[in-house]
Amino acid sequence: MYYAIIVLTMVVAPLISIGAELATTTGLGGFLVVTTKWFAFWAVGVRLLLAGVSQILRPGFTAKGILGVDDPRSHVLVQELGFANSAIGLAGLLSIVFSIWALPVAFIGGLFLGLAGINHMMRPERNLRETVAMISDLWGAAILLAVFVLSLF
Repeated sequence: MYYAIIVLTMVVAPLISIGAELATTTGLGGFLVVTTKWFAFWAVGVRLLLAGVSQILRPGFTAKGILGVDDPRSHVLVQELGFANSAIGLAGLLSIVFSIWALPVAFIGGLFLGLAGINHMMRPERNLRETVAMISDLWGAAILLAVFVLSLF
């Protein structure tokens, strides 16, 4: 289920949403707006909210299953991460309603995912789940920060 959620929220759903909307939109400006909108919604909103809720309710999955930490005392830290993920994720979900939020959400989500991806990359003993988290974090960061930077011009 973990891998399916990552692929769905980071690749499949955003690309389908972008493709469907681009069928009625033209120009580079339209492409950037649509890409920002749907990656902010799916990669930041849906993915981080799902991760946050999971971390709050099942901190052991992230602690042991992803990070390889088998100490129940780490659960409080994972739950704190879950609160942050939930807050950022909720902003990403709401960016579909409040379109002016999409660009700030892209920046905040892109920066968060980029830093998390770099942090995963610095752990050479990472397992497959953490490697998938690292790759998806860096992918999401690249897209979100690229649309943010390109929108400045």
